[in-house]
Amino acid sequence: MTQPAMPVRRRRFITIAAAAAGLPLLYPGSRPAAAMPLQVWTGSALGADAMLQIQHPDPRQADRLIADSLREVARLERVFSLYQPDSALVRLNRAGRLDDPPADLLRLLAQSARFSQLTHGAFDPTVQPLWSVYAAHFARPGADPAGPPHTSIAAALQRVGYRHIALSARHIRFGLPGMALTLNGIAQGYITDRVVELLRNAGMQHALVDMGETRAIGSHPSDGAWRVGLRQPGEGGRIGQRIALQDQAVATSGGYGTPLDPAGRFNHIFNPHTGSSSWRYRSVSVVAADATTADALSTAFSLMPLPRAVEIARMLKLQTWFVLDDGRWVQPPVTT
Repeated sequence: MTQPAMPVRRRRFITIAAAAAGLPLLYPGSRPAAAMPLQVWTGSALGADAMLQIQHPDPRQADRLIADSLREVARLERVFSLYQPDSALVRLNRAGRLDDPPADLLRLLAQSARFSQLTHGAFDPTVQPLWSVYAAHFARPGADPAGPPHTSIAAALQRVGYRHIALSARHIRFGLPGMALTLNGIAQGYITDRVVELLRNAGMQHALVDMGETRAIGSHPSDGAWRVGLRQPGEGGRIGQRIALQDQAVATSGGYGTPLDPAGRFNHIFNPHTGSSSWRYRSVSVVAADATTADALSTAFSLMPLPRAVEIARMLKLQTWFVLDDGRWVQPPVTT
């Protein structure tokens, strides 16, 4: 039986810091003081800092839309959470099978499979057994700082593989004993997209939604793009790059965001082929039309050699930023 891991608070990568440390608001100087006021909510979703900024002529209606959005987030957390004992994902991991699965879980697992195929398995939601091995190892007093024994990692890898998930409208089944899923590399983006969908259906034209990943609806109310900052990894809140979003999403993945050991040698981005954690880049950021794509591919690209990641990004016409081990930023051109 797979038990859900304890919640881990992810560090912010996309900083748009202003009013309070860590809150994803527009960075100082990015908008004139006369810009139309925004209704702002901040909180958390799936263990990540979360935020809504929406512009509406009626503040009461804006509050209702925020409340509707938060109900949608809560509904989806009951599907995707690893920490709520009655979530659909926890029940699936516990039993290895889930009958009459929620439509959102089926939809997201189908999307996950497409990203897994696209990245030749670099993106793989079945790496939860690796998380369990590493978390259990470093939870022990006097844990070997070199990490879990190779035998434990090898045993966990026997339970990893996205091709062993069977999906149908009637059930989801695992094909290997002891398999377990984590959707933390894609669910934040998916939830962001569902909130965007809700707001657009309500007629919203100007909003910034961040449920762990960030997506803009239209432009900022002052008639320009939304301005967001990508943090320099390992340097607190310093912004390394500033980007503009308009009807686009951005997601960043980086191993330094969730270290698993006191020395920070191991992190939560696991290679499904080797069982190791990724330090190929300090962080990877992806801009895409939707947050689900940006989220999944920032995770996958973190594990891939630069030429292969750039090949996929160019095929999909995605903007990308890679922060190398020495702190340098690489922004490959979208086209050759």
